[in-house]
Amino acid sequence: MPDWEYTLQIPNDPRAVTISRRTLRLILTMHGLITLVDTAELLATELVSNAVQHTEGRAALHVRWSAGVLRLGAWDANPEPPEPPQPWDHLTSKENGRGLALVRACADQWGWQPQSRNGSRGKYVWCELAAA
Repeated sequence: MPDWEYTLQIPNDPRAVTISRRTLRLILTMHGLITLVDTAELLATELVSNAVQHTEGRAALHVRWSAGVLRLGAWDANPEPPEPPQPWDHLTSKENGRGLALVRACADQWGWQPQSRNGSRGKYVWCELAAA
């Protein structure tokens, strides 16, 4: 399968999480990556939710397929690093803070890096899923 990528610009709006999730499902379905849809949706939901909740500016969801690996990333205008994921046993009674722990548990790899976009400083939090 040839390489491809999409970027969805996201306003700071809680509805962006659902729009991003449904757009990702459509992209992956149209590219024949049905087996990755459920996990990718979960991961993208966490990444976009964090981007929308923890910044007041714009955000973006980036989706890339290359060499059998799906990379999902969320850019937001907050340059501060994300809180490190907590171990699961510390999260069982909390309502928040599970996002990056889910990403760490479900993705093959994940990370973050400072990144400027359209003149705005921010960060890019990403994860990868390898095709089975």
